[in-house]
Amino acid sequence: MNKNLFFIIIALGFAACTSSEGNETDTAAKKTIAPVYQTAVIEKAGVSSVMKLPAQLAAYEEVSIFPKVNGYVKEVLVDIGSRVAPGQLLMTLEAPELLQATVQAKEKYARSKANFAISKEHYLRLLEAAKTPGAISPLDLSTAKENMQADSAQSNAEKANWEMQQTMMGYLRVVAPFEGVITQRNVHPGALVSANAKDNMPMLELKQTAHLRLQVDIPEALSDFLSKKDTVAFYVNALKGKKMTGIIVRTSHNINQQYRTERIEADVKNSEGLLAPGMYADVVFDAKGNPNALSVPKTAVITSTERKYVLILNDNIIRKVDVATGNENAASVEVYGKLQPGEKVIINANDEIKEGKVME
Repeated sequence: MNKNLFFIIIALGFAACTSSEGNETDTAAKKTIAPVYQTAVIEKAGVSSVMKLPAQLAAYEEVSIFPKVNGYVKEVLVDIGSRVAPGQLLMTLEAPELLQATVQAKEKYARSKANFAISKEHYLRLLEAAKTPGAISPLDLSTAKENMQADSAQSNAEKANWEMQQTMMGYLRVVAPFEGVITQRNVHPGALVSANAKDNMPMLELKQTAHLRLQVDIPEALSDFLSKKDTVAFYVNALKGKKMTGIIVRTSHNINQQYRTERIEADVKNSEGLLAPGMYADVVFDAKGNPNALSVPKTAVITSTERKYVLILNDNIIRKVDVATGNENAASVEVYGKLQPGEKVIINANDEIKEGKVME
């Protein structure tokens, strides 16, 4: 073998051994280096945030108008988009059978009233004659009294029937119960309408639009920070960029078990008619935060399928503390749990960090 080639092989082998020993030394050194965690101090302060939630505008009052009696549509005085005032006549119906029933009820009442007047007069005459001993037998007097009372009851019944028929006749005139706009019209003159038909469409639909309800479901954590008479701001797609406001006047005091939200309603004035029931809205809430809450960096909270927690680093020992969260913004989040202000929490925490003493 060439002598020079032999020395080259020996040199390469020595270099390889040296490199291997160096790598093993570096690996051992890395194993002995303790991990370094960045920490932040837990502060006692609420976290203010701006939250955007979906909402919907609804009419303050709305009603679907169905027929109360059977009949034919005689005249419709309004149409879709008509603005009406309270008590305004909207449409009229005609029902010949109902008219005849009313006339008959009136006649029956008049007859019963006459019968009562005769029986009353008869009883009073017998009562006067009974003052003479032996002129009228007690049985005749008692019978006359019972007949008078029966005729009185019959007269009252016929009167009630006549008044009921008059009330039914009043249903032939359909009037507006409140101020608003007609949003549906489903009948025309000559149409037969029935009070007993199932699944009928309403003859008319009336909605109050000058006064609207802004309905929004707020998260359970936010419900404690809102109260009646608070002002909320909202935007609608139809009015790009125009800020609208409403006053909170009603809260449901009930938490939806599925979505963990509470329904609130705000009154919105719509005298200019810019808004309409059914519009989608984005409500913007300015949550000031709970001054008694503790806040940590948002990255310090770990959420797994089983729990939500933070990692506390104290005296070189890591421990997990379960928390519930509240308001949050881009940087911080409110936390509630067995924590104390001034404790150190690990930033950029992850579920791979284990509890226990940190290796030095």
